[in-house]
Amino acid sequence: MRRRDVLSLLGGAAVSWPRVVRAQQPAKLPTIGYLGASTASAQWLPEFLRRLRELGWMEGRTIAIEYRWAEGREDRFSEIAGEFIRRGVDVIVTSGGAVRAAMQMTSVIPIVFGVANDPVGSGFVRSLARPGGNVTGLSNQAPDLAGKRLEILREILPRLHRLAVMGNSNNASIVLELDEVQALARSLGVDAAIVAIRRVEDIAPAVEALKDRAHALYVASDPLVVGNRMRINTFALVARLPTITIQRDQVEAGGLVSYGPNATDMFRRAAEIVDKILHGAKAADIPVEQPTKFDLVLNLITARALGLTVPPSLLARADEVIE
Repeated sequence: MRRRDVLSLLGGAAVSWPRVVRAQQPAKLPTIGYLGASTASAQWLPEFLRRLRELGWMEGRTIAIEYRWAEGREDRFSEIAGEFIRRGVDVIVTSGGAVRAAMQMTSVIPIVFGVANDPVGSGFVRSLARPGGNVTGLSNQAPDLAGKRLEILREILPRLHRLAVMGNSNNASIVLELDEVQALARSLGVDAAIVAIRRVEDIAPAVEALKDRAHALYVASDPLVVGNRMRINTFALVARLPTITIQRDQVEAGGLVSYGPNATDMFRRAAEIVDKILHGAKAADIPVEQPTKFDLVLNLITARALGLTVPPSLLARADEVIE
């Protein structure tokens, strides 16, 4: 072969090689940034992943997922959301107070909340039917169900006259719930006092101050509360205060009773919203969904420790009894 022909062949190969290399590079997988408020909420993750698989999204093959946990530290929410943005995730999945932090970091990347107390009142969405913006998800109707929780508490404590209502006053959606509970309690003839906490160090003195001054404690859930549920329940038991809340895991940690949406089911449905977004739908056009499954959970170990008798009618309605 003549030198000119050899050079011509090599020159052609040099031009074609980069094309071959580019063709062999794997395409970037659609990526979910999963921002968990604390590892306590990890119990919701398996059903979320299971539903994604049912919809054809296989982690590591057709989708990538970046997991981060704030461990109840609200200052970590913005930090993690910023990291997701730098990594170029396609959608952020989170819940509760972390939603606002993510919204402040991006108005472009879709944000799906698996659980949020009052997404309209909190300013996450314009309306449930037409969210607008880049945020949608599922509402747990915490303020709307406050009346139902008070009814359950009065079944256990017929002589309930003084109620303490505890929550994180740095969380706007929790403040809405605290106000709603206080108003409902007063309409039922129950004197309700709001007990605001803002950090872990506030919990012990707040509960101690309630001793002999309240008949029960309503606990509004957010990352601060969930991350310190054992601490809250321990202090409440020492103060002889029955507690009621929205989340099952707080009853598992020694609380008396919870009533609220099944969060695991909500995160399963959140996966369906993520699927729609990854197929091109806009968060602004996906209505915020409301819960369809609700759980009543009772802890009879705690009831006995407090010397309380749970009515048989309430036991019969319970979805789960811990004993």
